[in-house]
Amino acid sequence: MGTTGPYRSWALLLLLSLATTGLTIFGPSSPSAAAVAGALLVISGLKARIILADYLELRHSAFWMRGFTAFIGVFLIIAFILYALGSGRTE
Repeated sequence: MGTTGPYRSWALLLLLSLATTGLTIFGPSSPSAAAVAGALLVISGLKARIILADYLELRHSAFWMRGFTAFIGVFLIIAFILYALGSGRTE
């Protein structure tokens, strides 16, 4: 990872964490709750890719990066579908 690599990755993770914090202000009762949930899941996926690529240094292996990206992508899509199915229920 060169000398600026860890700092760039850390800065990106910090910015994405601030974006996550900013999005949680809207809360689950806002009219755009599904859009907020989707954005939070996308940010989670981006953070996972940064950690896998830069800290675990999987960017050197296209096979493992594609595999983990596919797995995380499928997991996040399933999580969003489950959220969307369950968000319409009232108790």
